[in-house]
Amino acid sequence: MPRRRTTARIAVATATALAASALTFATAEQAVAASCADVDVAYAGGTVFGGDGTAPNTLPDPVFENFAAALDARTAGKSVSYYRVNYPASLEPWSASVGNWDLVQHLRAQAVACPDQVFVLVGYSQGANVVDNAIGVGSDGALVGGPTVAVIPAGIEPKVKAVVLYGNPIRGFPTYRQVTGTYQSRTLDDCAAGDPICGGGWDANAHGAYAQPQHSGPAADFVAARI
Repeated sequence: MPRRRTTARIAVATATALAASALTFATAEQAVAASCADVDVAYAGGTVFGGDGTAPNTLPDPVFENFAAALDARTAGKSVSYYRVNYPASLEPWSASVGNWDLVQHLRAQAVACPDQVFVLVGYSQGANVVDNAIGVGSDGALVGGPTVAVIPAGIEPKVKAVVLYGNPIRGFPTYRQVTGTYQSRTLDDCAAGDPICGGGWDANAHGAYAQPQHSGPAADFVAARI
């Protein structure tokens, strides 16, 4: 047990140090250059799909792209900006914690720069762990989870209108948790039939199904109805 606590402390310290160094200048830049769209969607990609979409983080992410296209088609009359959480999305034990930090700092910067803006949080696979941490549920102990290093401040919480989680690992082995508490009523926790990561199934392909219309469409409907 002492070894577990020590490992957790090291992971938190590592994640916080890495995220803080990466964001020393990024947060200030975001505050100046933030887009004041009506809605800002912060998306955390799954393992290997981290990054902000700029070089070298240019790997196409069909879950993000199809969700964004579906949401754009349902939000005529509202402007929507998208932010891809910039984190390693690796198998390192501190990866999700770095994403957790980056997501919360992004929301803080946006809230200062664009006080009338509201937020939507979307996470896929490890990215769902990132969002879990940010909304105070936590992913430590889950597959590709990590210690929580930042939680959305109470002053920003009412601005978070919807949360979408795809293939959320906290629902599966060994944690078997659900999103409860403050954000439960505004969360769509989508687990595809047979997905072994969130539902205990045996269909490995199911975890890659979230780019399909049967997932992106209902998620976009859920968000559009709340913004």
